[in-house]
Amino acid sequence: MSEHPLRPTRRAVLAGTLGALGALAAAGPVARAADRLPPIGGATAPADWSRAVIDSTMKRYTPAKIGGWGYTLGLYLYGQYLFYKRTGEQKYLDYIVAWYDRFITDSGISNSFTNLDSMRSCQMLPLLFAETGRKKYKTAADQLRKRFPAYPRTSDGGMFHATSKVGQLWGDGVYMAQPFLALYGAAFADGGYCFEESAKNLVVYFSHLREPAKGLLYHAYDEDGSESWASGTGHHSKYHWARAIGWFGMAAIDILEVLPANHPRRAALIEIVQFLAAGYQRYQDASTGRWYQVVDRGGDSKNWLETSASSMYTFTMARGVQRGYLPASYQAVADRGYAGVLKKVSVGSDGLTNITDICEGTNVGDLSYYYARARKTNDFHGLGAFLIMNEQYSH
Repeated sequence: MSEHPLRPTRRAVLAGTLGALGALAAAGPVARAADRLPPIGGATAPADWSRAVIDSTMKRYTPAKIGGWGYTLGLYLYGQYLFYKRTGEQKYLDYIVAWYDRFITDSGISNSFTNLDSMRSCQMLPLLFAETGRKKYKTAADQLRKRFPAYPRTSDGGMFHATSKVGQLWGDGVYMAQPFLALYGAAFADGGYCFEESAKNLVVYFSHLREPAKGLLYHAYDEDGSESWASGTGHHSKYHWARAIGWFGMAAIDILEVLPANHPRRAALIEIVQFLAAGYQRYQDASTGRWYQVVDRGGDSKNWLETSASSMYTFTMARGVQRGYLPASYQAVADRGYAGVLKKVSVGSDGLTNITDICEGTNVGDLSYYYARARKTNDFHGLGAFLIMNEQYSH
């Protein structure tokens, strides 16, 4: 990739941001838990599971064939970016750039951003601008930033999951939009709006979704209670779907990475991490180290242990310990989760990796709906979450 003539200045502007976000790929001594775990996968296991998963994915798909614009590819490619930041191997960044360049032109991006899911892939835009100096990535990032003031919200400021889902807040949604907004604020000196708005949304969502007695979150909330799944005076859904809670934990961690130390909402976000970690610990499956699709119903015969959420919980706790948000005792909980997830990763006869028991994309539903969701292999929800977790453990 060619150097942009203004790149040194731009890199200087972004140095703090890339330092913070790069820390997502640089766990430090406290996260060297892999050194304390028994060997997993036998003598033929890859030396670096992140490399093995990414190389396998790149062999399966070219950037043109891996899929269209959407949050799952944004999640996966962000995980690949963390690996690139650790190794510095250009081909991994080139692959990411090739995918983004299918959608980003000199004019930016053609997207009306009518739902939070459509925003997740924009997380990479400030990072790609810093890596390449190409103005089009900032142009596209600016387009999404300008969308936020008019994006519809609940009366207390929570962004609707989609413009068509009036008054609805889904736990998934915070990860789709708020880490981008916080990163944009840090990257482009727009923290006054971006830091407050991103952190506020986590606090608002949390106030409606939390279940204090269990340390868990409900999947969704409907402000006027008109949805069939909205229950009681709280107007929330009835069940604790694992991945929604995992998205929430990772969102809190990512925002904390760039939120200024003196920001007035920082303490509230740390309290969210602590709340979630207590629930993770309480409901971790003792025999496998993983977590169930519906977190608090491990005794139901139709329930099943889900890999993407298990990766997300593991990452959140390991990073929480590293940053001092959580007591050191949570490292052992994270280590059990890490070992449990690695048991769902293998190398097939074709030499390519497989990650199993990943829940497909999921709406709000009843128990039978959650239990019946397809258990996929190599779904990008799971590949991306695995990479984020594994990069935490790879330093």
